[in-house]
Amino acid sequence: MNKSLLTGVVAGAVIATAGGAVAGYKFMNDGPHYAQVTHVEPVMKTVRTPRENCVDTPVTQPAPTRDPHRITGTVIGAVVGGVVGSQIGSGTGRDIARIGGAAAGGYAGNQIQKRRQENNTVTTIEHHCSTVYDSHKERIGYKVTYQLGNETGTMRMDHDPGDRLPVKDGKVVPAASI
Repeated sequence: MNKSLLTGVVAGAVIATAGGAVAGYKFMNDGPHYAQVTHVEPVMKTVRTPRENCVDTPVTQPAPTRDPHRITGTVIGAVVGGVVGSQIGSGTGRDIARIGGAAAGGYAGNQIQKRRQENNTVTTIEHHCSTVYDSHKERIGYKVTYQLGNETGTMRMDHDPGDRLPVKDGKVVPAASI
């Protein structure tokens, strides 16, 4: 066999063996390429949104009056009472009946006007507004638990990573973590 051929074959075998050994070493010591995701939990936040809530409320109150002291009712009642009283008796008795009728009629007229004024009401609508808050839950990310070799770790991410996470130089590399 030719000496140069033999040298080439031996050199090739040495190079192939060395390359295979280096690749095997690198493959065995490179570690895992992915970490196993064991649990994904959505992270929620309560969002409160203010809004104005308005209600129309009926309000009943006494109607305004032009005669708050009820003078009209008192005078009309006194006149009617005096007229009725003058129909009773004669002489001095008639005068006493007239005065008594006027007093009783004045009181009765005052009370009648009072009842009419109390029952005379006006209803208005009042507009009342207040701020109320509507609440809803909003997802702001994910809490991801993973297993890398014998170690368990957690991280927060803005998306659900699926069932595995990439590993580079022995550490988990999230694609887009929070």
